[in-house]
Amino acid sequence: MEATPLRRDGLKLATRKPGDPHLHVTDDVLGVRTVMANAYFVDLPTTDTEQARRWVLVDAGLPMCGHTIKAAAEARYGAGTTPEAIILTHGHFDHVGALPTLGREWNVPIYAHPLEMPFITGRASYAPPDPWVGGSMSLTSPLYPRGPIDMGKLAFELPPDGHVPFLKEWRWIPTPGHSPGHVSFYRERDGLLLAGDAFVTTKQESLLSVLTQAQAVHGPPSYFTHDWQQAEATVKVLATLDPKIAATGHGTPMRGTELHDQLGALAANFRRIAVPANGRYTEHPVLSDVDGPNQVPPRRSAPPVAIAAVAVAALGAVTWIATYRNGKRSH
Repeated sequence: MEATPLRRDGLKLATRKPGDPHLHVTDDVLGVRTVMANAYFVDLPTTDTEQARRWVLVDAGLPMCGHTIKAAAEARYGAGTTPEAIILTHGHFDHVGALPTLGREWNVPIYAHPLEMPFITGRASYAPPDPWVGGSMSLTSPLYPRGPIDMGKLAFELPPDGHVPFLKEWRWIPTPGHSPGHVSFYRERDGLLLAGDAFVTTKQESLLSVLTQAQAVHGPPSYFTHDWQQAEATVKVLATLDPKIAATGHGTPMRGTELHDQLGALAANFRRIAVPANGRYTEHPVLSDVDGPNQVPPRRSAPPVAIAAVAVAALGAVTWIATYRNGKRSH
């Protein structure tokens, strides 16, 4: 069966072969899903004299998924391939999980915003998640790692002028809220945005949405968003940017009119659509600096039925992850 061309609204896109599990964003950007979070390969321009294709990895997926990323990279670029660098939107566990494996094996620089450095250099953990914002994925969030990991001398700060190392056509944009130093990456020539978790294209709080990858623009995953005022300002900035294609940390790529309309609606109605009514961080954000969180709002009491719900949700999540991983090994 022939590959299906992916073209919409005049954009030059990649092709998808039947049964291909990868996220085809454009001809030179490919996503790989690690259970519930996405990492992206970005090709670098090559000359006729270069023997191998060069590339950069954006984000590093979930823990224990280094083999998934490495296998996809070798399928795309050849056996033994290594990226020029790993560049992070932020340091949450589902975006840096494979760094301890891949970063040291590949021995390449890892770039992040200065406010994310405490979380990838072993100096600080993120503030606690908020499990009571709704959805089974939220209920299990206390089980998720908060870091830190320690990448030592491999970790570097992104340049303050907005340029992205090795990616000359791209610029990084500060998009805080979901985490203190969250950034997104934008390429103006085709309006391509790698948004991380500034917004996502599936309802990440819902296990059903995660399983089905039901596509729609949503705010950042609410259980790990620590500053809702900044998160709202970020979405408004990105909507003004009017990206033509968005590839996010969770969900599948969106593009064209559908993306424009839904991102605009999220920006215009952010507090009603995205912000939890009684979240721990709804009115009082976590305050952070280059040393990590220094002011965290007090914990809320659990609703009466919450403990049992957490147990059920945790069992379901563990079963789902185990099934996914066993399925991957059988192929």
